[in-house]
Amino acid sequence: MSSSLVATSPFHLLRRPKLPPPQVRLRGTAITCSSSSAMVGDSPSAIKFDLRTYWTTLMAEIDQKLDESIPVSYPEQIYEAMRYSVLAKGAKRAPPVMCVAACELFGGSRLAAFPTACALEMVHAASLIHDDLPCMDDDPSRRGQPANHIVYGEGMAILAGDALFPLGFSHIVSQTPSDLVPESRLLRIIAEIARAVGSTGMAAGQFVDLEGGPNAVDFVQEKKFGEMAQCSAVCGGLLGGADDDEIQRLRRYGKAVGVLYQVVDDIFKGKANPEDKDEDGKRKGKSYVSVYGVDKALEVAEDLRAQAKRELDGFEKYGDKVVPLYTFVDYAAERGFSL
Repeated sequence: MSSSLVATSPFHLLRRPKLPPPQVRLRGTAITCSSSSAMVGDSPSAIKFDLRTYWTTLMAEIDQKLDESIPVSYPEQIYEAMRYSVLAKGAKRAPPVMCVAACELFGGSRLAAFPTACALEMVHAASLIHDDLPCMDDDPSRRGQPANHIVYGEGMAILAGDALFPLGFSHIVSQTPSDLVPESRLLRIIAEIARAVGSTGMAAGQFVDLEGGPNAVDFVQEKKFGEMAQCSAVCGGLLGGADDDEIQRLRRYGKAVGVLYQVVDDIFKGKANPEDKDEDGKRKGKSYVSVYGVDKALEVAEDLRAQAKRELDGFEKYGDKVVPLYTFVDYAAERGFSL
């Protein structure tokens, strides 16, 4: 999630009349959502939700807890490689922030959510380390810095990623307060993360991305980019005590937001470098832009934005606690501020 992609919203490219900000009706009160904030109510005393402040405040807390969660031990180089990617500057902490927001929606506390939130960031970092390897996406940089394998070598990068996955699971078990989250919920959370990163989740998306296929773009986008957001929202819901129907709604919401973010990234890149191709003369990776073009990708992004917000309509009874999740959708589409 590169900060360099903060720019004018790609949706103006559709050449359609500009619409007013979407409104969400909660308990009879209109909430007007935008990329960075939401207004609750119509009176002068209405509460303004500031997504940027909410997000950056959480980022600072999560950064501190991540730093504490990976102390350097023997063999030092593995831990240094792990910390290099997990604590990298420029990381937006989207998975942990979404986890915390979903947990708070159902009345859960940040103290209960932080261990799982940190674990999600560890797992996310591990997946990026492996994705960047020459045998995978072959990316020499990540967030404007040299990729892990460029700094530490391919072997150490593989080990660092391998170590981060189980560390995340261990962190959830050892650090989550047992008086706040029952063991049965923790088991479901661990199973959810394992599913998301495994052979039916992100690994499947990476495989299909490598292997090719004319109709693979939907599968690749959903698995490589939708799974992490889906998992983050679901884990937050589980921590907060959401029921099964609410978990399924969060699952659909998270997947839509995750794919939306990546589609918009691809639109920005496609407009900036329309002929950006790899050394074989083919566009690198499977995206809606590379397969169908910018116009079709814009339509997909609009549909995903609408899908995500429809899912959130089902949380009307929770009032303004759902506002952060609404503004995440608008941020994914509009990029109205930098982090």
